[in-house]
Amino acid sequence: MHEVRVDILSKEYPPHVYGGAGVHVAELVRALRARGDIDARVRCFGGPRDEVGTTGYADLPQLSSANAAIATLGVDLAMVDDCVGADLVHSHTWYANMAGHLASLLAGVPHVVSAHSLEPMRPWKAEQLGGGYAVSSWAERTAYEGAAAVVAVSAGMRLDVLNSYPGIDPARVHVVHNGVDSQLWQRDSSARALEVLRGHGVDPARPSVVFVGRITRQKGLPYLLRAAARLQPEVQLVLCAGAPDTPQMLTEVESLIAELQQHRTGVVWITEMLPRAEVIALLSAATVFACPSVYEPLGIVNLEAMACELAVVATATGGIPEVVVDGETGWLVPIEQVADGSGAPADPERFVTDLALALNQAVSDPERARRFGEAGRRRAVESFSWSSIGDQTVDVYESALR
Repeated sequence: MHEVRVDILSKEYPPHVYGGAGVHVAELVRALRARGDIDARVRCFGGPRDEVGTTGYADLPQLSSANAAIATLGVDLAMVDDCVGADLVHSHTWYANMAGHLASLLAGVPHVVSAHSLEPMRPWKAEQLGGGYAVSSWAERTAYEGAAAVVAVSAGMRLDVLNSYPGIDPARVHVVHNGVDSQLWQRDSSARALEVLRGHGVDPARPSVVFVGRITRQKGLPYLLRAAARLQPEVQLVLCAGAPDTPQMLTEVESLIAELQQHRTGVVWITEMLPRAEVIALLSAATVFACPSVYEPLGIVNLEAMACELAVVATATGGIPEVVVDGETGWLVPIEQVADGSGAPADPERFVTDLALALNQAVSDPERARRFGEAGRRRAVESFSWSSIGDQTVDVYESALR
């Protein structure tokens, strides 16, 4: 196959990465460029970049006071003309989907969409965005239904795509998992790592449960905070949790944390986005990683924890069971979910009880947790490498170009 030019369109790209989709795009681009047969050009939000082959687009000043969804479409329009000349365009998340869709129409080339999350699966966004949610939902639906191929990051996500958009031919929806760079993410118990722990007020001698994620409805943090009240008193709770979706979410989390801090020691809340080395230090010293998500297409955070040899307690929902193997790399917590698309547990008290039970099992048997962590590292290295994900993505490109 001659060198193929693929324009990759994304809101997030280093140094502006705040979620799993941004990590995915950065690592996928690296894997594609390393192959030698793909000319991967990145078009991203957030203004100019100095990386070769990468163009960053600033928000349009004319739309500075517009609804955020309209401002997003403005950046998309700015990208479209530059995509002419590509053999294929590949967009990530609704933020960039419309750029891909219009570039595909304008240049007459296939559009591949990666499904990292779906607007119909996040109905709570209507409370944040108002009419902007109707705009983002329209943009996503239009792009998905017009795409030559859709890449779902898990088999669970593939089902969500087909349920949300029944007009799409199932043969066009492919599963390519997210990955983890197991060289970047690995256990660090050095003296420097211990300094990081102490700097954040974490006692390396005490067992700890760690959470890393944004304060959003889908990440399920309030359930973890309720479950944490039932942990043994010696167990620390370390929360790397910032970027709240709404003031209401922040208020709920603040009051739950304050209540915990009244009754137990070792509740550490870090709100700023930490450098990777510090996250690795916290993961490496922990007993177990907690992922109480009610919606998670795959969950790169679980892979990162596993790569650091950490056992995982996670909700059995979305793509999580494709990553965390119950009884081998961690504990899967059962959940029966309301069928309104919110992912909320049908019986929140039962979910909290089951979550607390799994966390207590993990911290009460550190030897078993360590074995699960070692198995998790092996699984991350063997099944989730970015070079294999790059190869699988190119297979999807070839099917779209045929």
